[in-house]
Amino acid sequence: MPAALAYPRGVRLRVVLAEDNYLLREGLAQLLSMAEEVDLVAICSDLPELDRAIEGHDPDVVITDIRMPPTGTDEGIRLANRMRSARPQLGVVVLSQYAEPEYVLALLENGAAGRAYLLKERVSEIEQLLSAVREVARGGSVIDPAVVEALVTSRAAAKGSALAELTPRETEVLSKVAEGRNNAGIAATLSLTDRAVEKHINAIFSKLGLSEEPDTHHRVKAALLYLAEQRH
Repeated sequence: MPAALAYPRGVRLRVVLAEDNYLLREGLAQLLSMAEEVDLVAICSDLPELDRAIEGHDPDVVITDIRMPPTGTDEGIRLANRMRSARPQLGVVVLSQYAEPEYVLALLENGAAGRAYLLKERVSEIEQLLSAVREVARGGSVIDPAVVEALVTSRAAAKGSALAELTPRETEVLSKVAEGRNNAGIAATLSLTDRAVEKHINAIFSKLGLSEEPDTHHRVKAALLYLAEQRH
């Protein structure tokens, strides 16, 4: 994860909002407009409009629905993944009505830094939304607790708490994975060799039952399981 950016007190974050539901869009716009730390520079209702707003306003953060026109499928996730290379400093908060871990996996498969996934049912509490905006703006990540619980529940039904099988060093390595660090970053932080980190991570995947899953999903699921365990 990149180093956190410090936003001085009084500096407003430039935010673009994209939501195709009129009532929700207007409600969110009103809430965001009242926040002293937010400068709401554009409001959009579909993906092409959102693309133009990003190009024209150069925002710090985009808040986007997961499903919008033109296809109403996964526009928000595709936008977030495109911006990973096109605008790596842009934070993206994806809003969804679905507590489905697979959506989170798609959002975070290229990295967790600067990404958040929140359920729409929570955004009426403006402080939760603003907290996510602040976090992604500084390079952090936020995952709705309900999504994490859904993943952990499905795993626990079959395996119980597989995290208990990890050694102290493997748990330490997993904690760094959950922070969004790559293998080189973990090695540097824990004073390990790259090869040692790779061996620990392979052991973690095996013990958590992730070895047979697509490689890009390993780190995200392992991190979700770890983060959920910390709340209990």
